[in-house]
Amino acid sequence: MSLLFSSPLVFVVIFGGLLLSITIHEFAHCWITDKLGDPTPRAQGRLTLDPRVHLDPLGVLAMLFTRFGWGKPAPFDPYNLKNPVKDTAIIAIAGPLSNIAVAAILSFVLKMEVIPFYWLQYSILQILIINIALAAFNLIPVYPLDGSKIITAFLPKDTAAEYESVMTQYGNFILLFLILPWNGVSPASQLLTPIMNIVLKWLI
Repeated sequence: MSLLFSSPLVFVVIFGGLLLSITIHEFAHCWITDKLGDPTPRAQGRLTLDPRVHLDPLGVLAMLFTRFGWGKPAPFDPYNLKNPVKDTAIIAIAGPLSNIAVAAILSFVLKMEVIPFYWLQYSILQILIINIALAAFNLIPVYPLDGSKIITAFLPKDTAAEYESVMTQYGNFILLFLILPWNGVSPASQLLTPIMNIVLKWLI
């Protein structure tokens, strides 16, 4: 947030990149849902890259202050899917994969060395990091994050049902615990920063 006062233009570019990154993440969920035969996102007007239908204000604020955030959950009806368990996992993984794809594209742009301004290079690097963070955070197997839907595809049916029940009841509290800073550092940051650094080193 300090960039808002020290470098307003950089802040605007990074903030715009943040909004677009969350939008792409949620759109990816909706697009693959539509391709798998469920018309729910299309019917609810979510099959679009318009940020207004995908952004969750609380998730955006969380991203600004903690580096980890989310958008509005992408709607789908498992009864419209041919294989509800497998297809739900595919829908869930589409969001993080879209962010990894964006990060890879931005990495390519930076490596091409065609950006003439340092402030813009810095902004692109920060947006790249945002996409890595979005992918990593959403893969945590805690409801309502994507990871919770992915992991159930690999659990026995009874275990998956019990897991979903517990996560539906306590997931939001666990999520809050993960993103709030304790002694200045959030558990999510402690858990994910080493992984993010490995991915970042590989990309740049």
